[in-house]
Amino acid sequence: MLTIKKFLNDESGATAIEYGLIAALVSVAAIGALSAMGGSLDSMFTSVSGHLDTAVTSSTSSTTTTTTVP
Repeated sequence: MLTIKKFLNDESGATAIEYGLIAALVSVAAIGALSAMGGSLDSMFTSVSGHLDTAVTSSTSSTTTTTTVP
């Protein structure tokens, strides 16, 4: 009977479970934040890539003009 009372009063396992739940919650929050941020980062890099392509295209077309010398 004394062993059962000691077992019921022992809280060392409960602390480990609480830390495990906190770690799981932090992991879920991090995954959610990174997933939400991933879409905006993708659109931002796509926009920058488009602007760079436009800049390179306009830069190469303006340097290919020829001038005639009289």
